[in-house]
Amino acid sequence: MTTLPASSLSATGRAGARAETVLSAAVAFAMGAFLLFGAGFAGSDLLHAAAHDARHAFSFPCH
Repeated sequence: MTTLPASSLSATGRAGARAETVLSAAVAFAMGAFLLFGAGFAGSDLLHAAAHDARHAFSFPCH
């Protein structure tokens, strides 16, 4: 992937690049939310314990 100066991109090109950035951020947010909350509130004790330990490792308050 090559980067071009912003002045050489058309309005459509900038909008497409912006949409791609927003989509990437939304996917990253969804995956992170699942890891913190989906796995953290899971019924499986092993999965819950792993998420709980990960929260403590990142200094994320969980109780």
